[in-house]
This record gives sequence, C-alpha cells and structure tokens, in this order.
Amino acid sequence: MADPRKLYIRTYGCQMNVYDSERMAEAMGGAGYVETDSPDDADMILLNTCHIREKAAEKVYSELGRFKDLKAARPDLKIGVAGCVAQAEGEEIMRRQPMVDLVVGPQSYHRLPEMEAKAGQGSKALDTDFPEEDKFARLKGRGKAKRGPTAFLTVQEGCDKFCAFCVVPYTRGAEVSRPVAQVLDEARDLVERGVREVTLLGQNVNAYHGDGPGGDWTLARLIRELAKLDGLDRIRFTTSHPNDMDDDLIAAHGDCDKLMPYLHLPVQSGSDRVLKRMARKHTAEQYIRLIERIRAARPDILISGDFIVGFPGETEDDFADTMALVEEVRYGQCYSFKYSARPGTPAAEREPVDPVVASDRLTRLQALLTRQQREVQDAMVGKEVGVLFERKGRLPGQMVGKSDHLHAVHVTGDVAVGDLARVRITESAPNSLAGALA
Repeated sequence: MADPRKLYIRTYGCQMNVYDSERMAEAMGGAGYVETDSPDDADMILLNTCHIREKAAEKVYSELGRFKDLKAARPDLKIGVAGCVAQAEGEEIMRRQPMVDLVVGPQSYHRLPEMEAKAGQGSKALDTDFPEEDKFARLKGRGKAKRGPTAFLTVQEGCDKFCAFCVVPYTRGAEVSRPVAQVLDEARDLVERGVREVTLLGQNVNAYHGDGPGGDWTLARLIRELAKLDGLDRIRFTTSHPNDMDDDLIAAHGDCDKLMPYLHLPVQSGSDRVLKRMARKHTAEQYIRLIERIRAARPDILISGDFIVGFPGETEDDFADTMALVEEVRYGQCYSFKYSARPGTPAAEREPVDPVVASDRLTRLQALLTRQQREVQDAMVGKEVGVLFERKGRLPGQMVGKSDHLHAVHVTGDVAVGDLARVRITESAPNSLAGALA
C-alpha cells in the first residue's frame, strides 16, 4: 500500500482561518492526504491567508519565495494559496508566482480535492467564486479522531456593514448563517470527540440568523440550544458588532450558565466624528450604554475590544475621545493597531495621518490598555475561577488552561488535559495567572 501524501498548511489571521484550515485538511484527507508539520516533506503546501493586516499580499509573496527551492527540487510538489488574499488577488498571484498551482477563495475551499486533481494533471486551478452551493453541506463530516478540549465552530460568514477600512465584505461576501441543524450536528460530533468548549465564529457572529425549526434563529436561541448538549460545558462567541447585540443576547449572558463571561466587542474609536468616517453606524455614547447593559446582565464579564488609531482625518481631539472611552469602559483585554490602508476600501483613498503622529498615539493607547489589563488580572488574585486544562506547561507537573474569562492559568497539581476544575488564583503575571486547585 502506497504511503499517504503529506499536506502542510500554514495559517494566518483570525480564528475563522484556523477553523477553515482544519476543514481544508479534512477535505484533503478524503483525497489521500495526511497533515505534516514541515513543508520540507510535504507533497502539497497550502497558505491560508488573511487580508486584514498591512502589506498582507506582499507577505504572501515573500512566503512563497521561500518555497522556490523546494519546488525546483521537486516539480511534483503542489503549492496553493487560500483565504482572503487569494480571494482579492487570485489572478495576480498566478501571474506573479507561476510556481503556484492553485488559488482558492474562502467560500470555495470545499472544491480543493477537485482543484488538486486538476493541478495534478498539469493545469492551473483558480476558484475565487462565491458559489451558490453551501460549502459546509458539501464538506464531509469531521473525522472521528480524538480532539483537544476546545474547538472553533463557524456559524456565520461575511459582513454587510461595509466599514470604510475593512475588506471583509469584498473577500468573504455577504452575511450568511449556517442552518441550525448543521451547527448542532457539528457540535454533537465535536463533543463525541472530547471537546468541552466551543467558540462560535463569524465575521459578524451576533448577526446570526440561521434557518431552524419555526423560522430564523438568533444567536441567543442557538446558544441556549447548544447549552442543552451533555458534555458541552462552555460556549463562547466572536467577533461581534455593537449594532447586533440584541436584548436576548444580552440576557443570555446573565441566564445561560454555559456562556462564558467574556465578550469581544470592537468599537474602533471613541470619537463620533471618526466613527462616522469609518461608517460604523453607532456613536461612542451608544457603545458605552450598551456595555452598561451587558454588565448589568453579567457583572463579572470581561470586555475585550479593537481600536484603530491614526484613521484618516483623526485629530488629537478625536484621539482624546478614544482615550476617554477606554478609561470609562475599562477593558480586560484589547487589540489596537495603527491604521493601514486596504486597497479597494473607501478609506484607502483619503489623506493619511502622519505616521509619526499615529505611532505616538498608538504607544499612548497601548500603555493605557496594558495598565487596565494588568489591573483586571491583578484583581483576580484571591478569587476562584473555573479552568479548562488544554496542555502541559513548561515546568514538571505544570498544566495550563483557560479561565472562564479567557485568561491563561498555570497550575501544578493532579489534573489532565480536558479536565475542568476550580482554581484559586494566587499570582498575576503580565500575560497569565497562576493558581492552586481549590
């Protein structure tokens, strides 16, 4: 019997790309491939790309350049580019890097086996369509191998918001929600394979409206149904838009025990003038009042967010409004970036802020956010939290897991991967907590 062919996938970007890479590997498993951790012995290399960060396309070309010697030594090696850069620049990738055999967008990766077969016959394969068929329905069920205790589960894709800085509506398409039955079936399968926590994914996950018994289901209704699954102990979701945090989803944070007290809710700026230029369609005041309602439903919830500084037209007064919003909200975690233009978006045509000024603002914002994160972590010392253990630590007998609030927690004690235990926090470090079994 011939040895299986080997597939190497390198994943960039968000959790949805991690999920997509898993499903690509499963799809190619049906074509006789097994995953490898090294490109050196791979029969197929697949780069699953992200278009969000600065110079994303150039980084892909740079990465492809590293594989030229491998391709020259082994002409049968297949090289593919998938994901959002593939969607945005498919034909250009083929033109600039002739060694690339196939390019597939994020809505078409269920067609990978057919594309690989075409490439095996010496033809180039390009598919960046937004197909009518449901890729999730076309994908075979996940294999039955044992899984780690946590997993991502995509329930929604695409975005209709068209923020002025964002490429997602152009690379992922319009908002589409998976049917309820499909999501529940995949969740049950994950639980059967050892998963105890799922993170529901979507570019705009709280815009979920999936077809289910009785009509459209909201994200809150889906969460409550998932909470009924025996063996599924924790539920999270990301990423959300403030305009889609409805009353029922806010209430779910208070009445659904399995929904963890952590919410990533990007605002991007604290200036109404900048928010309008970003086409965010909400104000800073509306965002702050929303946070108050969420905390009223779940007082111990940890709020995370995203900020862009140096957006075209941002003044020092606008930035001061952002700092004031951060002071009022008090974030437990946050991601902040200096604005970088994405070709094809409205903001890319506007006059940029001086890079030196933007960098200075980012430094000041990150200092404030870091202080707030440390204050929130330090306040955990002495408290008892639930921890789902995911891996062994670096020290003998040490285990590492995630708390209810998504903090990394280190413990030395009699626990194993997959255990969910109560831990009393004894120490706060810059990016993690330490504790003892309660």
